[in-house]
Amino acid sequence: MPAVVHPTQQNIVQKTCEYIVPEVHPTHTTNVTNHVYKHVHSFPHTTSQQQTVTNQQFVGGPSAPVAGAMSPGFGGPVAGAMSPGFGPQWGHKHGGGCGCNR
Repeated sequence: MPAVVHPTQQNIVQKTCEYIVPEVHPTHTTNVTNHVYKHVHSFPHTTSQQQTVTNQQFVGGPSAPVAGAMSPGFGGPVAGAMSPGFGPQWGHKHGGGCGCNR
């Protein structure tokens, strides 16, 4: 009889060759010192008080002497005590801004 040929059976034999490849992973550390200047601003504030003192003198009517304006011992009125045309009643013009309550 003729021979029956079956498919070839494959066998694999592996051989491993190892190679050492050096791989270097360098690291570096830098130490940094930070100098921070913090400017703190302050705004001190002081207050003060002031007072003003004013003195106003007015002359009476056009011909009437001011009470007590006679100067004893001199026999006459005090100079300027009967000056007509001055004071709030005569010649006071109200254009505003004078500060009086009229």
